[in-house]
Amino acid sequence: MRILVLTFFAALIALRVVSPAHAEEVPFADWLRDLRKEALTKGISERTVNAALTGVEPIARVIELDRRQPEFTWTFRKYMTTMVNADRVAKGREKLAQNHALLAEVGKKYGIQPQYLVAFWGLETDFGRLAEGYFPTVAALATLAHDGRRSAFFREQLLAALKILDQGHITPERMKGSWAGAMGHFQFIPTTFAAYATDHDGDGKIDIWGNKKDAYASAANFLTRSGWKDDEIWGREVILPRGFDFNLVGMGVKKTLGEWAKLGVRRVEGGNLPDVDMSASLVAPSGAQGPAFLIYGNFRTIMVWNRSIFYGLAIGQLADRLVGKPAFSTLGPDAERGLSFEEGKEMQERLTALGFDTGGVDGVVGAKSRDAIQEFQRKAGLTPDGYPSVELLERLRKGL
Repeated sequence: MRILVLTFFAALIALRVVSPAHAEEVPFADWLRDLRKEALTKGISERTVNAALTGVEPIARVIELDRRQPEFTWTFRKYMTTMVNADRVAKGREKLAQNHALLAEVGKKYGIQPQYLVAFWGLETDFGRLAEGYFPTVAALATLAHDGRRSAFFREQLLAALKILDQGHITPERMKGSWAGAMGHFQFIPTTFAAYATDHDGDGKIDIWGNKKDAYASAANFLTRSGWKDDEIWGREVILPRGFDFNLVGMGVKKTLGEWAKLGVRRVEGGNLPDVDMSASLVAPSGAQGPAFLIYGNFRTIMVWNRSIFYGLAIGQLADRLVGKPAFSTLGPDAERGLSFEEGKEMQERLTALGFDTGGVDGVVGAKSRDAIQEFQRKAGLTPDGYPSVELLERLRKGL
């Protein structure tokens, strides 16, 4: 998992940019030559440009992984049992205890409950085990910037990575991370590093790869500045009454807890919702046959970090488990599978042909595509849960 954090997907401001739709049609060597020129015009030294870009070649594995992100191809059950399993919970509790003093110090300064920092740390790099990464960041970003799917976004990240190198925070050899260019203990992409990374120990360098002080503080700084409130939780699992109106499901619908209570929504153990003045949205990651969750403002802050609802729920669940709260009561149906990348792309194509806006045809069935599914379900007289099931794809294939 990587923090593609982030607000993810900004437009590139550049002197000359190859059109994203056709970037991959330009030979890589020609594209890289153009990138070198742009980096120099942005004030990055020739020494850094030469050190970082000489010999860079595209990485085929990066493109493959970009098309198979688990937040979009796994079922909720598979995602949760993989990301928040018993081993990770046990390890997380150990890390929470071992790093208590530093976590408390950072948490107090930035207003972040320590268990949430540890939850992000656990999902991003297995509590630092993967902090140094496997992919050379510059080459990975160059690969994605040359590719046509999100070339403007990744070109911006590549230029930001070169700036980090030019500032002396890390060497090209040590600058490694995920396939998507996310780096360090908390998997910051380069523009997020530039905006939020913090030199907590005051040594003049920001080392999010090998220094937990800088890493914790940088993550906490990001969350606080993105809207985190340390007097609130992320949300909670709930139960819905029989015949609940699934038109109310989705991040776009907000109601007060009192309004949800009047609609029959209850705590998962059956009790009443808290009697507090705050708003929430309802999400159903496995559709009408799976669990339901009321999510609060902090959940939306988690989604600034990573735009996946699955990821947000995994962070909330892991943080809860680290402090002794129970596991979710259900993860949805056992005997189902998620859509493959190609099936997701086909679903988007078929919905688009019917006039529904999926936000593009890229095989990644994210929030926009779920909105399109929900709208199709409404018009087809189906339960509008927005769930991208294999059964729904079959229905679309049959023109029903």
